[in-house]
Amino acid sequence: MRAFYGTTLANPLMLGTAQYPSPAILEAAFRESGASVATVSLRREGADGAGQTFWSMIRDLGVHVLPNTAGCHTVKEAVTTAHMAREIFDTPWIKLELIGHTDSLQPEVFQLVEAATVLTEDGFQVFPYTTEDLIVGERLLAAGCEVLMPWGAPIGSGRGLNNPYALRAMRAEFPDVPLVVDAGIGLPSHAAQAMELGYDAVLLNTSVARAGDPVAMARAMMGAVEAGALAYQADPIEARDMAEASTPVIGKAFLT
Repeated sequence: MRAFYGTTLANPLMLGTAQYPSPAILEAAFRESGASVATVSLRREGADGAGQTFWSMIRDLGVHVLPNTAGCHTVKEAVTTAHMAREIFDTPWIKLELIGHTDSLQPEVFQLVEAATVLTEDGFQVFPYTTEDLIVGERLLAAGCEVLMPWGAPIGSGRGLNNPYALRAMRAEFPDVPLVVDAGIGLPSHAAQAMELGYDAVLLNTSVARAGDPVAMARAMMGAVEAGALAYQADPIEARDMAEASTPVIGKAFLT
């Protein structure tokens, strides 16, 4: 399994912490999923008792914490939020999210590269939420990022992988870079598909948190990422346009 800034994850599932019906369900879903990483928003960690209780629960899960810059629209916002998150969560990891389009929540890739450059120079280990554009990927790597997190589909849409061709091309273009499909996963089959393309992890939130049974869905996602990873490692057969008999005809009796 590929390392993320020198850290090898026990499970290729990264799980968000927002929108769960209750803290108890959030905790149960995490434990059932086996997720190795919890993404957290700075807004969830406040000075009040609720914020401290939330942070205590996340620490007790024993997972890696990936703070994010959710809701930021400018470089200044994102950089300021990242510095605050590093101080509060005591980690150099940061999921850099810089939104450029209100309806689709598509990343603002020009400012994303600028912010990534600033943060890596400040000692952050940046996980950039980006599109599947190869040129943007190259610019982010040149800015110092060692991980790329292209979207599968718009955040919270549950549409799965809108552009498998582009995601496959990104995997081929950057064979040695850890890649994570981030956003848009709605079903376990979507998560499995991402892993079957050779991606190293999947990050999701809404599909588990807002499911009718978040704990059961968390369990399903765990199985899906494991199955997809095993399928990729097994070197699956190529799709064919025509049938190919699976039973050999050599030695078959011919009746006249």
